Parts: sequence; C-alpha cells; structure tokens
Amino acid sequence: MTRTSDLIDMLVADATPVRRLWPPAARAACWLLFAAAVMLFVGIAHGVRADLLVKLHQPLFAIGVAAAMATGILAATGAFLASVPGMSRHWLLLPAPASLVWVATIGYGCLTHWVTIGPEGMSLGETARCFATLILVGTPLSLVMLIMLRHVARLSPGPVTMAGSLAVAAMTAVALSILHPLDASAMILLWNLGVAALYLSLSGRYGRRLLGWVVQR
Repeated sequence: MTRTSDLIDMLVADATPVRRLWPPAARAACWLLFAAAVMLFVGIAHGVRADLLVKLHQPLFAIGVAAAMATGILAATGAFLASVPGMSRHWLLLPAPASLVWVATIGYGCLTHWVTIGPEGMSLGETARCFATLILVGTPLSLVMLIMLRHVARLSPGPVTMAGSLAVAAMTAVALSILHPLDASAMILLWNLGVAALYLSLSGRYGRRLLGWVVQR
C-alpha cells in the first residue's frame, strides 16, 4: 500500500502549473466591454433608431433601457462572483431588483398602449431586421459567456449559467431598444421577455452540457 506521503510526492511531481483566473469583477468587466463592442459594431453597421433622442426623453423608455442595462451588468457580475468555489450563491440575486424594474416598465407599456403599432403598421422587414439584430448580438455574447464560465462546469453550473443568460438577454434587449423603432409594447414584450425566457430555459436545461462541451474543447 502506498503511503500518504509518497502519494503526495507523486501527485506533486506530476502536477502541472495552473493559470490563475482573473478576479470575478475583472472578468465581468471584460465581458461587459465585449458586449459594448458588439453593440457598438452592430450599431455602426445598422444605425440607431431615428427617434432615439426623443425616446430617451420619455421616462418609461429611459427607465426601461436603464433597468435592462443594469440587469445585464449586475447579472454578469453575479454570475462571475458565484462561479468562484466558496463564494455565496446569494450573488446570483444581485440583478433581481433591476430585472423587476425592467419587467415592470415593459408590463406597464403593454397595459397602457399595447395596440399602438404606428401609422403605417408593423413592417415585416423591420421585424426581420430586429430578429437579425437579436442573433448578431445574442450569439457572440452567449458564446463568450460560456467560454468564460467554463470552469464552473464540474460544480453546479445551472444557476450560474442562468444568471449569465439573463445578462445576455438584458444586453440584447438594450440593443433592440436602441436600434429598432418597434414601438408596439406587445412586440417589445415578445422580444425582451421572450429572449430572456429562451436563454433562461436553454441554460437551465442544457447549461451543464454546454459548459461541459466547452471544457472538452
């Protein structure tokens, strides 16, 4: 039987250096900078909505965008903090207040003017471009988030991945609000909450598999 001291010596001899991860706040900042770069690139290629300055003076719109952005920032920060072994999972609740405000602004808009589509109706082309923006913004943010959270794959990745997905959904909602003039609150509800529900359901169901696949690669 191998003695404990010999076993320790064998493990030490075969050990390879491990690169230490950056602090959670630094990794969250890097992801948020990447998200800002993606949104800037898509904004330059697409152009912002023509009435953005007018919309920003409307309290409901401004609060909704600010709450979505705060949700993205806090959800990303909470995901990276909670991914560190030994850190409290209570960090995952960090975006809860902002996300409630975000949902409340969308819900209030639906209650007050959910049938307001505009004088020319809803353009199918604009809807298609909105969906294209969703893909262009959400896909790279999701992939980078998965790569940066891959080290939590062997722990309990479900809640952490869901928080990361909430960050992606919130940032995607910010991009949609800034770039596309879809003023129908029902459509805004579909895009914003629909994207959030999609990301959260996929991450809750396949989070462990996705992170495990990233680790293997």
